[in-house]
Amino acid sequence: MLRVELLVVIATCLSVAVARSSPQARNIQELFKNIETRYSDNIYEDANLDVPALITKYGYPVEEHSVTTEDGYILGMHRIPYGRDANNVANQNKPVVLVMHGLLCSSADFILMGPGSGLGYILAEEGFDVWLGNSRGNYYSRKHVTLNPDAILNTEFWQFSYDDIGNMDLPAMIDYILDTTGVEKLHYVGHSQGTTSYFVMGAMRPEYNDKIISMHALAPVAYMAHNENLLLNALAPFSTEVETISSLVGVGEFMPHSIIFTWAGEAMCRDEVVFQPICSNILFLIGGWDEAQLNTTMMPVIFAHTPAGASVKQLAHYGQGIAAKGFRRYDYGTNLANYLQYGSFTPPSYDLSKVTSPVYLHYSTGDPLAEVPDVETLFSELGNPMGMYLVPLEKFSHVDYMYGINAKELVYDEVVNIMKSLDASA
Repeated sequence: MLRVELLVVIATCLSVAVARSSPQARNIQELFKNIETRYSDNIYEDANLDVPALITKYGYPVEEHSVTTEDGYILGMHRIPYGRDANNVANQNKPVVLVMHGLLCSSADFILMGPGSGLGYILAEEGFDVWLGNSRGNYYSRKHVTLNPDAILNTEFWQFSYDDIGNMDLPAMIDYILDTTGVEKLHYVGHSQGTTSYFVMGAMRPEYNDKIISMHALAPVAYMAHNENLLLNALAPFSTEVETISSLVGVGEFMPHSIIFTWAGEAMCRDEVVFQPICSNILFLIGGWDEAQLNTTMMPVIFAHTPAGASVKQLAHYGQGIAAKGFRRYDYGTNLANYLQYGSFTPPSYDLSKVTSPVYLHYSTGDPLAEVPDVETLFSELGNPMGMYLVPLEKFSHVDYMYGINAKELVYDEVVNIMKSLDASA
């Protein structure tokens, strides 16, 4: 159904689309000539490589790890233990950082823009032992010890929201990383849902606060009372009903990774193609309008890796938060169902005062999914907030934290400096 809707959108917009090249295309081409393998050197090859193959292609070491949660989900993690050009010696004393993606994303989003731009590569070059996580249900974590994600008319595998990711996935990954590396604490960097699930963990599993040196929330999402995304606002009042109906008809997965997206990205989103503005607009409608930061030449790679899949229940949980203007656990739709689950007729709110790890919020005025008043509310309720860092670019959007041309200078450098200063003073 979603694929049909996407084609309808494309057909509708065709009449207003005009052919154009990416404004950055010529600059990127020059970079290809002058800087060997700093950025993507073959857009279409990168669109067809998975995360381990991409990391290997650009000369970085990579390890694949599997972690099983308490409830049987098997999560894939990708590790870049050291850099390629700097800090390129394996060292057991390296500081460790776990990086977590947002809704419908994966570990790919932190490396697909290439060396010099991808956060995973940048952290490795700065001397960190980098672990890229994947939450249950996405392309790299679509496994369970007993449940089948592809079972017909059975959505049991997909009965999870970001509540479960925070309560189960993050603790499992953190424990595995600490056990593997031998360190006692690690840094955490999350984007969007990667921040939501962290706040869930800190509130529901407060013992994990002691395992965190610093938490950096890029585009922090907890409260969404001021959300300005038209699609999400329209769907929010019906979130629970949509999830219930989806389960009844046997649909639990939302926008899984598909070869169709890879084909569409290569055929429709590349430079000089009439459809390219539509591809840009899809990203802008989701994450905010910032043409200056989007390298449209890279869109075939972006659409080949994202969306990476999620559950309908994840989306519904966000919709519930928008409708209720709060940050609380999943609403099962009836007083009885909630009472059986929580012992109360309404879902309890997450107690953010229990999030006592040092938290740094990195936010922007151009992000419709993490509006400034909601970020301020979050900051006021955290147990140990260390600072709010406003990105010094007015239109910097939600997706710019992953794909922005100047994300390194505007966001990543600040994050790295804070983590290094904390490590130096330890």
